[in-house]
Parts: sequence; C-alpha cells; structure tokens
Amino acid sequence: MKLRPDTLAVHGSTPKVASGSRKPRRPFDAIPMPIVTSTTFAFENTQEIRDHFEGRIERDEYGRYGTPSARSVERVLASLEAGEDAAVFSSGMAAITTALLALLKSGDHVILTADGYRRTRQFVTNTLTRYGVTSTIVEPSDVEGLAAAIVPGQTRVVLTEAPSNPYLRVPDVPAIAALCKAQRGVKLLVDATFATPINGRPLEWGADLVIHSGTKYLGGHNDVLAGGVVGASSLVSLVREMRGVLGGVLDAHAAYLLERGMRTLGLRVRRQNESALLLASRFEHHPAVRRMFYPGLSSHPDHAVAQRLLSGFGGVVTFELASLEAASTFVDALRIATIAPSLGGVETLVEQPALMSFYELTSEERAAIGVPDGLVRLSIGVEDADDLGDDVQQALDAAQR
Repeated sequence: MKLRPDTLAVHGSTPKVASGSRKPRRPFDAIPMPIVTSTTFAFENTQEIRDHFEGRIERDEYGRYGTPSARSVERVLASLEAGEDAAVFSSGMAAITTALLALLKSGDHVILTADGYRRTRQFVTNTLTRYGVTSTIVEPSDVEGLAAAIVPGQTRVVLTEAPSNPYLRVPDVPAIAALCKAQRGVKLLVDATFATPINGRPLEWGADLVIHSGTKYLGGHNDVLAGGVVGASSLVSLVREMRGVLGGVLDAHAAYLLERGMRTLGLRVRRQNESALLLASRFEHHPAVRRMFYPGLSSHPDHAVAQRLLSGFGGVVTFELASLEAASTFVDALRIATIAPSLGGVETLVEQPALMSFYELTSEERAAIGVPDGLVRLSIGVEDADDLGDDVQQALDAAQR
C-alpha cells in the first residue's frame, strides 16, 4: 500500500508504516516519538559493539552521530520526499554547508543559480573560494547558460532553489537534472524549502539531494531551528559522516518540535497556497504595486514551469512598491502580519529585504544585486484569507497616499 504525503507526515517515522505495513508500538506505548535526551548510549557487551560497527544491527552510540529522536524525524522527512535516507541538522545553513563540504574538494567547481538565499550564495562565493572551490552563477531559467557553465572534470555540484528566494523563480529541474546526469560526477542539489514535499518533490524530478530549512514550513510554528538533507543512501551517508565531524546535529527537543510540526504540514501548506494565490491575484494590479512576483500568476516568468512541476505555488508573495518609504509605510500599516524575518509559520510575516537582509548596503548596491528599495516579501500564514486581504488592502492604500 503506497501512502500519501498527509499520512506519511503523521506516521512516516515508523519504517513499517512508511512501507505500508501495520504500525508498530513506540517505546513506552507513546503515541508521538518520546524525547530521548541521552547523548551517549550503552552497549551490553563487546559482541554488541562488533555487531554495531560491522553493520549487523542498527543502533545509536553517541549523540553527534545520531539519536532516536533525530532518526525518527529523519524517517518522516525521507518518507515525505520519497528518498532512501535523510539527515537532519541544527539549522538549514548547517544542512547546506555540510552537504557542500561533503561533496566538494579543492579544485572543484560549483554552479549556483541566481536569486537565492544570500547566506548560501555567500558560503559558495566567499567561504568555499578560500579553500580552492570556484563557482559560476547563472540565471534560474537559463538552461543553456548552465550547460555552457559546466567545466568537464571540475564541476561537481549544481545548486538551485525551487522556488527561489525572494523572487520565487522555478527552474526547470528535470532539464537541469538531465544535463547533470550527462556529465560524469555532477550532482544536482535542490533547496526545496519554499516548495515543501507537499508542493514538489525534486528527487522525482531527477535531483540527487534535496535540502530543507526545517525552520520554515516543516516546523511551521517559528519555534525551532532545523535543517535536512534527503536523497540516496550513498550520498546521505557521506553528508551524515561530515555532520559527525562538523557537529551540526539536531538536539532531541528540536527534533521533537520538528516532527510535531510536520504532522500538520499538508494542512498548513494547502491553506497557505490558497491564501497566497488569492492575495497575489487580488493585488497584482493595485496602483501601489509596481510588480507582483508569484509563480501562480501568468505574469511570472516561470509560470509555465511552475504549472508543470508544482502541485501548489507556495505561501510566499513578493512585490515591489515605489520606494523604500512606500514599503515602510505598507509594512508599518499592517495589523495582522508581524514584521520579522523567516517564513513558513502559521503566522503571517512581512519583511523589507532592503532593510532586514541587506541593511548594510547602499541603495545602489542593493539595486545592483536585484534588491530594489521597495521590495516586500509577505509570508502567508493560516489566518482567514479575507482578514489578510482586508489588512493588505488598507496597508497598500496607505502606501499609495
């Protein structure tokens, strides 16, 4: 019996349920996975040690290499993404940096698509450069440009986001995957934080590894930092081994919160999809809005690709107002949305990238990297869509005055 995502989100941490068998009991007959705070785990005798290290039994030994709480949420994530294995981390950045360090060495080359999370870009273009890793940045929709950027024998990783941050670009992942597979040794990594496994499954599109900031939609309540990497066991094992060296492990309480949040993932994401599409459609032509960015709109440059790949267009709506002052007026006039970074939680959050993410840059420097002063990113929560619409309406009207 093949289970669907909503069922896997609730029951996918038990291997038998993930494969369609009857659900076994949890420790102590608990319904949710108990929080196991032990950092070290005892062996009965030396034979059990041998059995563990020689692969005859699977068990935990030390918290930096895995815990029952972490392994439970890893099974849920792997089930949701239809991956063989998953590894969870203390943050989304810990997940992506560990994955890259596990796959790259000095002399290698990375291709990164533009319009992505700024810290990911900084790590690739600044930090990895210090260790002899070069990089090329291409536009998300430029498959031909990406093909031309591949350096045979040197390019090891292509890293993209689907959808991207903040303009919600949706690259043609199957086409990029085909290019990578035609080149020996090139792995495709897709940050699918904005999509979630509800809206899209990049492994099914041909990606080698999928990365999530669990802090966002997976956790869903703005109360836990977490990250995850999902894919084939052979690749995830390399990432997990690097995690054991770098130490970006997810503690037991955070693992519990992440797994609890994932149980309602489908319910939340579908509500956020619906509300975001309604708001984007309603306000695309508001006089205060210069341009609306939402892949569910025909005006979005990747609308056709998004329709083909995604089952929902996501809960983030990005738009540009006339100026920094207009954007600030809009943000300050909102009554329901909370001014804060991050996204994906049950509360609607709003931010001005020019102030919150790129405050240290001048207006000209921000414009040069594609961040106009009037840009606003709205992460839709699960509040009533009509209430949100009324709030955005009055705030846009205030920004227009």
